[in-house]
Amino acid sequence: MSTTTKWWWVRHAPVVGVEGVMYGSNDVDCDISDRASFEGLAAFLPSDAVWLTSHLSRTHRTANAIGDAGLNFPTPIQEQHLGEQNFGDWQGASWDDMRARDEATYDDFWDSPARNRPPGGESFADQISRVGAIIDQYTEQHEGKDIVAVTHGGTIRAAISHALDLTPETGMSFTVNTLSLTRLEHIEGGLLKGKGRSWRAVTINQPAK
Repeated sequence: MSTTTKWWWVRHAPVVGVEGVMYGSNDVDCDISDRASFEGLAAFLPSDAVWLTSHLSRTHRTANAIGDAGLNFPTPIQEQHLGEQNFGDWQGASWDDMRARDEATYDDFWDSPARNRPPGGESFADQISRVGAIIDQYTEQHEGKDIVAVTHGGTIRAAISHALDLTPETGMSFTVNTLSLTRLEHIEGGLLKGKGRSWRAVTINQPAK
């Protein structure tokens, strides 16, 4: 009999104060005023689960707001490897600023934005490897359980890419809205009588309300 480990991915609440800049893995504030969305998530997410956030405060505030909306759950584990993509020297800069600093580097990056690294940062392909390793670790440690991860748009795209064995370019094509829900399930031994891939996507970018 197969064992299913269910991952529930929630993107954090909308960020504030960073309009027009690349905030990436910077620790920025978020707006938790959308009570209806938090109530929707609280009604849908499992309480008896392993709960994770990244190390960034916007994921902590989002998880706390879900709890305040009526869901009791264990204290989340803060997992730095579930953080947003690090854009290095470009973090906190506008698109015009990035290009003005080094036009050649900026143009070279956009030749392959899923695989090239920003100056001092990591590529989306790097993020897929980082997030994928943590997914495998927690899936093995908590086989058969529910795992709720309140994280970031790039992190959730990376999770989808890892689970479905997608190229970084394809993985970047998914829309992941703030306070949306993405559900991925790992079936030990494969989906069809022990054959085929072990992951399936139940829903991607599902609205919270």
